[in-house]
Formats: sequence, structure tokens, C-alpha cells
Amino acid sequence: MENQIFGYCRVSTREQNEDRQRIALQEFGIPEEKIHTDKQSGKDYFRPAYQMILDAMQPGDVLVVKSIDRLGRDYHETLEQWRAITKVKQCAIVVLDMPLLDTRQKDNRDLTGTFIADLVLNILSYVAETERAAIKQRQREGIEAAKRRGVQFGRPPKKRTPHWYKLLDAWKENKITARDAAKALHINHQTFVVWANSQQ
Repeated sequence: MENQIFGYCRVSTREQNEDRQRIALQEFGIPEEKIHTDKQSGKDYFRPAYQMILDAMQPGDVLVVKSIDRLGRDYHETLEQWRAITKVKQCAIVVLDMPLLDTRQKDNRDLTGTFIADLVLNILSYVAETERAAIKQRQREGIEAAKRRGVQFGRPPKKRTPHWYKLLDAWKENKITARDAAKALHINHQTFVVWANSQQ
């Protein structure tokens, strides 16, 4: 039986780069019916198209992706998927953006070629993961810096009206319960308690 070649695209529902991936796979020579796409949000990583490809692949088949990060959402998963395909399933992977990551090549079937491909994969995956972590760190630092400048995040706090102070005094004198005071102020009970404790 002739070996099959599969193309795989993965895009978030928020990004629109499926065409770029699909065109690259078509230019590589993959028929349209052999190109499969998963669309997902950042929170949802369910990949039915990818799983279908894995289930269909037989030893000697080839999976083509445009970039290495299509295989997994982080460093560990990328390595896990790479090894599952190349070592367990005995299939080949072609990463179009990185010619060194082409396990079909004759030179890459010997020990040295396999070592080089694995080494490059580890480095690329680590760099991608490190960059994602750096972006998150810069975001955290930016938020902290903004907070120090007085920038408020989230919903603005509810303002305490003169009526609040009257109800607070009544609550302190046990003339009204915290729950009734909160109801009169149109806030929840917990908010009233937090406000009241901050006045202690």
C-alpha cells in the first residue's frame, strides 16, 4: 500500500491565518482532501481533525505542518507529539518553516540525522515556550507598573453615598442587620461587610 501524506492546520477562532497555512501545504503538493484543520479558542484544545490524522496514519506516512507550534500548545506537548509520530507510529514529519525538521530526507534517517532533527526540535520548542513565558511576564510587569501609576483595572468600585454612613452607624448600634443594610444600599451582603470592616 502506498504511503499517505497528510497536511494539518490549526488556528484559533480569534486568528485568521488558516489560509496562509493551507496555501503553504497546497504549494508543497498536498491535495485539498488531505488537508485537515482544527479551529479552537485558547481555552479549548480539543483537536478532532488532528486525532483523525493520528488514527489514520500508518508506518511510513507523512504529516506536514507549516510550523512546529501546530503540533502542540507548549514545549512538552510538542515534544510528546513529535515522538509519538516519529518513534511510536514510525511516520515522518515535515515542518515547512524549518527544513531541518524533515524526517523524510534520506540524510535524516541515519543516527546523526535523527539526532540533529531531535536537537533542533528541542531548541525550537524551548525557545517558543520561553518566549510565551516572557510575554506573560512582561504583561504582569506592565500591569504592576500601571497599578503603581494609579491605573485602575476591573470594574470601578461602588461609591459610598451619605446614606451608607447612616446605615453603617445604625449597624454598629445593632439597629439594623448587615444583610438589611446591604439590601437598602443595593449591594450584596459581603460587600457591606468588607466596607464596614474597612471602617474599623
